Amino acid sequence: MHYTWPHQISIGSNCRLEHNIYFHFDGVWSESPSISIGDNVFVGCSCEFNITKNIKVGSDSLIASGCKFIDHDHGFALGKQIGPGGEEASITLEKNVWLGCNVVVLKGVTIESGAIVAAGAVVTKSIPSNEIWGGVPAKKIGERE
Repeated sequence: MHYTWPHQISIGSNCRLEHNIYFHFDGVWSESPSISIGDNVFVGCSCEFNITKNIKVGSDSLIASGCKFIDHDHGFALGKQIGPGGEEASITLEKNVWLGCNVVVLKGVTIESGAIVAAGAVVTKSIPSNEIWGGVPAKKIGERE
């Protein structure tokens, strides 16, 4: 496990974190954690939490290997150098969410309780409870029964 600011990370009880996970906080210093992981969460190897605002992962969630969470982007106005200064927005995974391998979750997304995201998806908008999404960009492909 690698991290830039250990006090910005909160990990609940009974979590299983595999090797090579990167917790990268690059936001404004605060006393409270900006990366919060609930109880009974699994995070697979080589996941990246690239956060400037915050992310919350609900209890009983499964995050497969290679997933990435990015809560910001870069400025790209014409006539200016591409770089820092883009928008930031929190990411929330509610309880009992399952992300397949190599899912990318971008800024401003909430994945509601019981939702599943298929391997390789890029999530650009919020996902309602108990829906199954996949693709690039991710879209609804089914519902849990």
